[in-house]
Amino acid sequence: MIPAEHRFPCGQCGASLTFRPGQQQLVCDWCGHSQTIGPGPARAPGRQADDSGTDAAVQWAEGPRPAGAALREIPLAEGLDLYRGAADIVQTVRTLSCPNCGAQVDLDADHHASACPFCATPVVTDTGPTRRIRPQGVMPFALTEAEARAAMTDWLGSLWFAPSGLTAYARKDRRLTGVYSPFWTFDADTTSRYRGQRGDAYYVTVQSTQTVNGRRQTVSRQERRIRWTPVSGQVARQFNDVLIPASTALPPRFSEAMKPWDLSAVVAYDPGFLSGFEAEGYTVALADGHEAARQQMAQIIQQDARRSIGGAEQRVDHVDSRFANETFKHVLLPIWSAAYRYNGNSYRFVVNGQTGKVMGERPYSAWKIAGAVAVALVAVAAILYLTQ
Repeated sequence: MIPAEHRFPCGQCGASLTFRPGQQQLVCDWCGHSQTIGPGPARAPGRQADDSGTDAAVQWAEGPRPAGAALREIPLAEGLDLYRGAADIVQTVRTLSCPNCGAQVDLDADHHASACPFCATPVVTDTGPTRRIRPQGVMPFALTEAEARAAMTDWLGSLWFAPSGLTAYARKDRRLTGVYSPFWTFDADTTSRYRGQRGDAYYVTVQSTQTVNGRRQTVSRQERRIRWTPVSGQVARQFNDVLIPASTALPPRFSEAMKPWDLSAVVAYDPGFLSGFEAEGYTVALADGHEAARQQMAQIIQQDARRSIGGAEQRVDHVDSRFANETFKHVLLPIWSAAYRYNGNSYRFVVNGQTGKVMGERPYSAWKIAGAVAVALVAVAAILYLTQ
């Protein structure tokens, strides 16, 4: 299910080259031949021979690719008006849509059915040609499949009351699917005027009558109070790479669990990095992603306003923010994914392809839980018997 632009023939044997995680190389699994790809001056292998007659498989593409030669920010207005945007930021793709989790995976014309890499549901729905924003950046896989499997096996082995089948799954050499998951990043320069109240703490002496050792006494104590003063002011902040998931295939708790991402590892998009991997299409529109980013920015601006107000406590009554120089990128981040079916239900596991962090769903074994409860009851009964 790899689109044609993600396939690269080996210059020695003609088999497909695949990206080798942790290396800047495309490697042939059949003969071992390797070719270097970006970042840097090297480019993905070209597909058309030049005038020299040299084998097309070993040619490096010359001139700018449609995705652009450098990782760049795109003006937000240009992306929001997709059909009027510059030709170099859009592409027409076909995808398969998962009816269960909603994932959309790019495909080429020769594929019409597959299984969803996130939930293992058979996928047969072809969305037809769709106009989309091209990826501007990609974070290459840093973890190999073996390293991701080891991380997942450790996680599965740490689960309590897991079914025996799940433990067996961890021991078997099951294949994980490498998926590039779509994200939006947003930049903005903001200036925000706020109105609120500054709360300064002060203490007063309060007296009360209490009974101490049977005698009535007057007792003094310090009581904290807040004096509120109206305030107003202005704060400014530059936001860089506010990261928003561009897919709903994974639940929000999965996306949160994959953090943090070191976005300094994102390089200019090169289809060579996708060779041998799945590429998920975005299902969260740019406008919706932008709204989510604005909400994150608003929370940070609120914190900035509170710091500007100072005092012991703060109240922010109103914030009016102005946004300038808003830009975005569509980037692909690496995730190893597997799905496990148990008692007719699908359970997902994902591994951050950069850091090895694991997140997954898990079933519980009713037999193991019942056994543990029975053992606990026997232990309690034995203790009660011995203490009588």
